[in-house]
Amino acid sequence: MIFHGITLDTMSQVFYNIALFSTICFVIKLILFVTFGGDTEVNADFNSEVDTDASFNFISVQSLLAFLMGFGWMGYAAATQYKLSQLYCILSALGVGLLFMFGSAYLMFLAKKLEKNVKKDKATAIGTTGKAYTNFAPQGSGKVEIDISGQLTIADARNITDEEIHSFEVIKVTGIKDNILEVEKYTEA
Repeated sequence: MIFHGITLDTMSQVFYNIALFSTICFVIKLILFVTFGGDTEVNADFNSEVDTDASFNFISVQSLLAFLMGFGWMGYAAATQYKLSQLYCILSALGVGLLFMFGSAYLMFLAKKLEKNVKKDKATAIGTTGKAYTNFAPQGSGKVEIDISGQLTIADARNITDEEIHSFEVIKVTGIKDNILEVEKYTEA
């Protein structure tokens, strides 16, 4: 025996409690994922200029819950159904838990690779109109809300005129210099 004071029956109860708790948490997290989409971020048609990649997150809440779920259910089955010794219960529970953890992390990696990652070309914004997101002093810098490559984006911009542009005023993109949009107050002709 590995644990001298712990019987196989007590061990099966510990495995059962771990399995039940982690399964409930896993299901709640899965329902939240399906309902609201995504792990921790909310995706919409409104994006910033920051790019993300589909990285392999081995340690995450999802993969830890998967580990505990596999560990608990396998340990419980090994103790109650297969009547294995304590050592084999723990080893088989660890093996299945790690398998669940790797499987969950790999599936999340594959799901993140499915995300649409549009390459934004700021040149598509030249000649279009948008809104000033911040106030612009004459010849000053700020941010604008503009459609770039079909996505509504907040982008850095520079006022190329000598008049002030207030937030929420309509602007027109006239060019790009040093990867910063050049804008002016839009006036209808």
